[in-house]
Amino acid sequence: MSEIHTIRHKVLVERRSERSVAREHGVSRTTVRRYVLGAEAVRVTRASKQWAADKVRAPMESLLTESSQWTQGKQRLTGQRVWELLCERGHEVSCRTVTRMFAEWRRRHREGHVPLVYPAGDSAQVDFFEVFVDLSGHRAKVFLFVMRLMHSGRDSVWLYERQDQVSFLDGHVRAFAEFGCVPQRVVYDNLKAAVHKILVGSERQLSPRFAMLVNHYLFEPCFARPYTGHDKGGVESRGRAIRLSHLVPIPAGENLIAVNALLEQKKQAWQTKGGDESVLTRFESERAHMLPLPGTPFVSARTEPVQASRRSLVKCEGAEYSVWSEWRELTFFAQVGPADITFFPPTRLASGVPPRPAVTHKRGRKGSRTTDYRHYLPELAHKPQALRQVAGELLKALGEPFGELWRNLVEERGPKDASRVMARVLTSVVKYGEEIVASRVRESLASDGDILALLRVQTNDEIPGQVHNEVPASLAFITVSQGDLKDYDLLMETDEPEVTS
Repeated sequence: MSEIHTIRHKVLVERRSERSVAREHGVSRTTVRRYVLGAEAVRVTRASKQWAADKVRAPMESLLTESSQWTQGKQRLTGQRVWELLCERGHEVSCRTVTRMFAEWRRRHREGHVPLVYPAGDSAQVDFFEVFVDLSGHRAKVFLFVMRLMHSGRDSVWLYERQDQVSFLDGHVRAFAEFGCVPQRVVYDNLKAAVHKILVGSERQLSPRFAMLVNHYLFEPCFARPYTGHDKGGVESRGRAIRLSHLVPIPAGENLIAVNALLEQKKQAWQTKGGDESVLTRFESERAHMLPLPGTPFVSARTEPVQASRRSLVKCEGAEYSVWSEWRELTFFAQVGPADITFFPPTRLASGVPPRPAVTHKRGRKGSRTTDYRHYLPELAHKPQALRQVAGELLKALGEPFGELWRNLVEERGPKDASRVMARVLTSVVKYGEEIVASRVRESLASDGDILALLRVQTNDEIPGQVHNEVPASLAFITVSQGDLKDYDLLMETDEPEVTS
C-alpha cells in the first residue's frame, strides 16, 4: 500500500489531525494537505539518497584502500579530491554525498584514545621545540629542550643553539640535576640522538652515547610509535604553552645564557602559583617515588681525536678552530660541548717546547672559522709583514694597552716600521709573558718613552726563571749607568794624540 493512500486514510477515514500524521510519517503538513486534496506529487525520500551513497560506496572504499601507495604525510586525500577522482572514474554522484561518506570513513578509521593515569615518579616526556630569540640585536632560531614530569607537571627547560646529540644529552644532565632525582621512565620520539635503529614493535636499538646515559642514570627509555604525534602529548602541549606564555614577546639578551636566565625566572614564577596546589608542592610528594641521582653527573660532551693542519687549524664538525702554533700537524683530543669546544694539549711534543694550556672556543657553525691570533705569537714575532695584515684581529684579542701602542707607532713611524717594532714587542710577550710586557707598555705610554728600551731593562724579579744574585754590601753604593751609543760617537770625535819619533 502506498504512502499516499495511508496518509489519506488516516486523515479522511480515521479523522486524525494533519499535524500528528505529518509527525508520524516524517513529512511536512503541506505534503499531508496536498495528499488529502488529491495531489499525486512524488517526494524524494531519504531512501533515494541512501541508494546514491550505496552505489559509490564500494568504489570509494577501493580508492581509499589503494591511496596509501600514492599519498604520504601532509600530501593526503580530502573529500573534494575523492569526489573528483570518483568522477574521473565514471561515477555520477554529488560532491556533498561523497564528502559526508569520506568524513564517516575517517571517523571509523580514526584511532580511539584512552584517558591515562600517571603514577607518582613513573614517567617523564622529552621533546625539542624551535623558538626565536634576539641575541645582541639579531634574531636567531634556537631550540628549546623540555623535560616534563607527568605526575606533578614540573618541567626543566633550556635553550640551545643546535639540536644535536650533545645538546640532547646535556638537557638530561641539567634536568636530573635540577630535579635532584630521576624518573622511572622517559618517553621520546624516535630521534636520531637516541635511536640508532627501529626494531619490531616497541623495541629500539639505542645510539651508543644515549645508551651510556641510560646506563648511568638507570631509567627506562620508552619511544612513541613512528609517525604518531600524540603518544607524548603532555610535553608537546607544555612546549606550546611555554612558547605562547613565556616567550612572547620574543626574549632578548646579550647571549643565550642571559635569555636562559630570563626563561628560568618565568618558569619558577609559574611553578609556584597555586599555593598548596602548586607544581612544586605536587613535586615534593612525587620525589620519594623517583630514582636517586648517581654520585657523579654524566659527561655530556663528546671526546674525539683531531689533527691540526700546518696553519694550526683544526676542523671539527665542518668548522675550523685555531690552536697553539706549536701543535701544528699533531694529533690530540677535542671535547665537544653544547656551546664550547675544548682542545687538549698533545702528548707528543718536541723537547724544549713550552707547555701550553688547553684551548677553548665557542662552537661555530658549519663552514665558519674561529681564529685567536694569540696562538700565532711565535710566528708573528718573526714575520712583521704577516703581523701587519692581521694586526686588527690580533690587537682585538690582546686588548689594551697593545692597541694604543700600535696606533701610536703607526702614527709616528708608519705601518711598515710599526709592524717591525710590534714584532719585537711580541718577541718579549713570548719570552716573558703578556702581563709583564703589558705593564712595560703602560709605562712607556705614560712617560712617552721608547718601548724597546723599556723592554730591554727587564728587572730580575719580572723575568720568569731569572736567577737573582745579591750585590755585596761593599759595592751597593756604586751606580752603573746604562751605556748609550752617543757616548761612542763622542769618543770617535776626540783628536788622536800626535806621535813623535
